[in-house]
Amino acid sequence: MIKDRFEKKIKLLQKEIVGAFLNDDPDLILLEDEWERPGGGGGFSNILSNGKYIEKGGVNISMVHGELPEEMKERLHAKSATFYASGISLVIHPLNPFVPTVHFNIRYFELYESDQMVDSWFGGGMDMTPYYIFEEDPIHFHQVLKSVCDQFNGEFYPTFKPKCDEYFYNAHRDEHRGVGGIFYDYLKGRPEFHLAFTSAVGDAFLKAYMPIFQKRKDNTYDEHHKEWQEIRRGRYVEFNLIHDRGTLFGLKTNGRTESILMSLPPTVRWVYNHHPAAGSAEAQLLKALKPRDWASENINL
Repeated sequence: MIKDRFEKKIKLLQKEIVGAFLNDDPDLILLEDEWERPGGGGGFSNILSNGKYIEKGGVNISMVHGELPEEMKERLHAKSATFYASGISLVIHPLNPFVPTVHFNIRYFELYESDQMVDSWFGGGMDMTPYYIFEEDPIHFHQVLKSVCDQFNGEFYPTFKPKCDEYFYNAHRDEHRGVGGIFYDYLKGRPEFHLAFTSAVGDAFLKAYMPIFQKRKDNTYDEHHKEWQEIRRGRYVEFNLIHDRGTLFGLKTNGRTESILMSLPPTVRWVYNHHPAAGSAEAQLLKALKPRDWASENINL
């Protein structure tokens, strides 16, 4: 069954990704937490903290099922419906302000009526949120994502990249959260093909992010850089709590609050009406957050 194979994949990915970060950051503390969802199913959270390079992170997998909440029934035009959902979700908040925060997830959903599956789809994506801009970093990140998309369909990256720019957008700030990546949802039909593609997106995570992490993690920084990082983390929190569909779905389907809010950074600040100085490195970041065709540029990491 597709869902069994996908569950096996996300379990392997969790071990691989957590192992890579532990190997790179031996001071990192790993908390392993297995949990059950009251409505059905459960998951396994791997929480990373207090490392030399990672301030806080999490690599979580979940396999949940049960009654579909009324709000979700309306959105999906379902009547008497139950659901199954599984996925892996990752957020890494590095200590060093010169290392970007990264978010990644892939997921699979099945919808049932009268115990018969009536619909199923894949979704996923990966995006990066820098605090200081080094143009070669988003170029590398996007080129890896374009490469994996192009292996399956030449239209995937030109479709999923703009969807990511559109999705990770703080409309109340008129500001994009980061430099984007790819985002897709409701990939229906051709389950074998979409399972292979979504698995390949999972395999691309370490290729896309780890070279950036390793290159920037020992950069020298000071309190000014940390203050800016925390201001920008505030924007990250605003997006996750106001706009993110995954957060809202989890909270409204009796999901595990600790796992859902794992994505929030450990230290954040809001400074009233803050604007960086003109011409500063901080101002340069804000200019770089506009949608841009990073994958077509030629700077190498």
